[in-house]
Amino acid sequence: MTADPSDRSARAIAAAEALGLDHAVTRHGRARSLEEAAAARGIAPRALLKTLVVRVRDGDYRFVMVPGDREFSWPKLRALLGVNRVSMPDAATAQEVTGYERGTITPLGSTTAWPVVMDASIAGPISVGGGGHGVGLTVDADALAEALGAERADISE
Repeated sequence: MTADPSDRSARAIAAAEALGLDHAVTRHGRARSLEEAAAARGIAPRALLKTLVVRVRDGDYRFVMVPGDREFSWPKLRALLGVNRVSMPDAATAQEVTGYERGTITPLGSTTAWPVVMDASIAGPISVGGGGHGVGLTVDADALAEALGAERADISE
């Protein structure tokens, strides 16, 4: 049975609170593009983070966070992790290992606290997914990285 989307966003918000993150919640409904979501949240596209879950090996995943106006680099990520292969799980597996469906994935409140890799260029106020479509949490990048124990590295282009 799939959890109600409001339960998923409540889980992400509760996680931010439990981590002591100063945050603001924005609810704007589904957006057709990253640019539309950024405008609805009142931020630049760069400040809206894309969060992906990647498979390193069976049973081992990472959250990867990059600015909205950049793409993560497969070669840089593989080099950082010291592996020859990293892949994107299919949608069902991504939801199974995070508790969130694609487009809503966030490390906040994930069903498993996978390690987080955050692009080194991420700074200042940022908005991350809030666990549901059209839900965002605005937080300070450094505070989020510290709270999640994120590894910061140059992983985007």
